[in-house]
Amino acid sequence: MRDPAVTFVVILIIGILAGIIFDRVAGPGWLTRQIAGSTRGLVTSSLIGIAGAFIGYHLLALANAGGYVPFIGAIVGAALILWVWRIIK
Repeated sequence: MRDPAVTFVVILIIGILAGIIFDRVAGPGWLTRQIAGSTRGLVTSSLIGIAGAFIGYHLLALANAGGYVPFIGAIVGAALILWVWRIIK
């Protein structure tokens, strides 16, 4: 069985890395950079990535997916939520 504290930290790291990578690849829009600066977009992307990672992990954990599949779900969940957030924003 996985230790809950380690799982929590790994999901946080997955979400933060997904947010940073997404912010570097997609980047904030010109108007956002002018008003908020680049740091605020990075922090927001990381927080959205964390939320997506938790959603993806827990959906697959509830489906009783074994092994490391919930962690793959965390990566997919973070990417999906960041993509949807970018489209809505």
